[in-house]
Amino acid sequence: MLSKTTEYAIRALVYIEIQNRQGHRPGFSEIAKGIESPEHFTAKILQTLTRYELVNSIRGRGGGFFFDKEEELTLYEVIITLEGEKYFSKCVLGLKSCDSVNPCPLHHEFVKIRNQLYFLVRNETIQSLASEIDNGKAVLNRMDLKKRLA
Repeated sequence: MLSKTTEYAIRALVYIEIQNRQGHRPGFSEIAKGIESPEHFTAKILQTLTRYELVNSIRGRGGGFFFDKEEELTLYEVIITLEGEKYFSKCVLGLKSCDSVNPCPLHHEFVKIRNQLYFLVRNETIQSLASEIDNGKAVLNRMDLKKRLA
């Protein structure tokens, strides 16, 4: 349902949050490795996230990516920034005129799912996902999974 860009962006932001909690500002190469994503693609995503001020960065020695704000970043904010406002209203089959008056074959069932997703992403934050990983309740990559199974 989410584009690869948004999937990697959320994973990158969670990784940054985890590293920031340990007093570290990771660079894009480290982030790409940590979330198992292509380095060049990750760099472009991080550039976009920085441009929209969802995360901050400092260049050079001692630099890297970090969160400067005290407030939490919702998944909704990330999704809307990268996918656009229509993400939570578009047709699951891609029809241009799908609504309750002219529904696609999946419209009525998908609206329920879309509403649940909307509620979920409005309430979950990058910080809450990072806490799940820090507490050992979730994983972000295969390395985390191996640690968890050990």
